[in-house]
Amino acid sequence: MPLTTGPGVLRHEDPHLGERLARSARATGGVATSPEQFEKWFAERGAAQVHDVTRIPFSRLRNWSFAEDTGNLVHDSGRFFSVAGLRVEVDEGPVRQWSQPIILQREIGLLGIAVREIDGVLHLLMQAKAEPGNPHGVQLSPTVQATKSNYTGVHRGRTVPYVEHFARAEPRRVVADVLQSEHGAWFYRKRNRNMVVEVGPEVEAGDDFCWLTLGQVQQQLRIDHRVNMDARTVLSCLPGFDTDGPALHTRTEIVSWITANQAVHDVDTTVVGLRDLPGWRQTDMSISHERGVFFDVIAVDVVANSREVSGWTQPLIEPHGVGVVAMLVKRFDGVPHVLLRARIEPGYLDAIELAPTVQGTPENHAHLPGPLREQLRDIERHRHTGRVLFDAELSEEGGRFHHSRSRYTIIEVGDDHPDEEPPGFRWMTLPQITWLLQHRHYLNVQARSLIACLRACLD
Repeated sequence: MPLTTGPGVLRHEDPHLGERLARSARATGGVATSPEQFEKWFAERGAAQVHDVTRIPFSRLRNWSFAEDTGNLVHDSGRFFSVAGLRVEVDEGPVRQWSQPIILQREIGLLGIAVREIDGVLHLLMQAKAEPGNPHGVQLSPTVQATKSNYTGVHRGRTVPYVEHFARAEPRRVVADVLQSEHGAWFYRKRNRNMVVEVGPEVEAGDDFCWLTLGQVQQQLRIDHRVNMDARTVLSCLPGFDTDGPALHTRTEIVSWITANQAVHDVDTTVVGLRDLPGWRQTDMSISHERGVFFDVIAVDVVANSREVSGWTQPLIEPHGVGVVAMLVKRFDGVPHVLLRARIEPGYLDAIELAPTVQGTPENHAHLPGPLREQLRDIERHRHTGRVLFDAELSEEGGRFHHSRSRYTIIEVGDDHPDEEPPGFRWMTLPQITWLLQHRHYLNVQARSLIACLRACLD
């Protein structure tokens, strides 16, 4: 990436970036690191990183307490995050009103992947990182994954490695930089800065870091719980190296459709106290729904030897059941299109974001009327009648969620699947989706994960 131009000099986008990314995606056998070297390194990091997580009562939390006035679960510093209540009213769906606990984390987190050329091929600096809520310990993570409280030193621990390359990035080194949402069902208006920054040969990989080609990282996506959510969302924001082609809708039509859905839906949310939240009961061990569904709020004690601090306690969200996150793909005149839907979640900044074709946890909806149960059954049917491009169990962000697991699936359907778009759904090409991902708050985090996986299937 040229860095010689100065202020006042007209510049162009890097015309070679798409080919550089495509070349890296094709290098599945590795360049700087062979597949065998990577597996050896990853196993060693998993063995070296001690991460002992023990569930504890709320009364044993250190530096956390329930606020006297609201009952909210808050940190003594006033930073990091808190757990409050949320009252919700929506204008569609089988349930129009409800209350729930919600995570408040107003500061914007930083998720960044450093890239550099090694022997003429772009490599990504990936981290082996354990989080307290991960189902299987260490996962492949971005170069930097930190809240503002972390990288500004509120915890008074070690500094976050490589953070200076992102917090003070030269504009001409930035490959991608966009604010994106987190889980709208569990976070209230939470956003992260998703960044990809090109660095020079002076940046070397530390013990918990490894240079991998894009193709190698994409291969790891197919392994259950190997690549964490934060890495998947940053990967989805890479600029396009997809071949453009004819589409059912223009970009203008798609943006107009999204805007219309954001404007027409009424989503009324009010942050309230956690104390005496309707439908939820609190003990010293958990905050849980009276029917035993959805999720619990729990507390854990963590001992770690590879983090900025060696030990801490914190609350976590513990979902019930294994989610289903599925995306249908169909070719129109040979061009793959993805079926996305406009989905309401209470934590979005806007009323809707684009979600996968089907997203839900079956047991949470077993008692409810509506189309989701039928859609979940259809996905199982499509597994047998369509072409399964991707199928893996992936976990959500382990720093806030305890063993949150979903089965992520991409299925290509044939001519027997109707071309029609049900209300609230649209067929879009991958280049159109890639263009949307250069802008904030269009695709939710589950859809972004599947787009990162889809690129691994089609490239």
